[in-house]
Amino acid sequence: MTGPRFDEVIHAPNRLQICAMLAAVESMAFSTLRDAIDVSDSVLSKHVKILQAAGYLEVTKARGASYPRTWIALTGEGLQAYSGHIAELRRIVELGAPARRDPVPPGE
Repeated sequence: MTGPRFDEVIHAPNRLQICAMLAAVESMAFSTLRDAIDVSDSVLSKHVKILQAAGYLEVTKARGASYPRTWIALTGEGLQAYSGHIAELRRIVELGAPARRDPVPPGE
């Protein structure tokens, strides 16, 4: 596990969703991922390329029964970056935790 570290590559909403989905599985079909995060093929392709260029994703093409299928998986580096990013987001959220526990009464 890596320590808390904000990662701007992962932070974009669609890329964060992609990493979250892939962190829970070994790999996922492109079409399944596309449908799960409700984006078009071109939008998913764009974000996959960015994550792949960062070394966070591995893309594998396999011949299916009648058509090729694309499988996407987080790399070890991608999983570490995602875990670090989530840890940093949790750390940031917790900065406000003491203020929530000791609310200021109205009018003060």
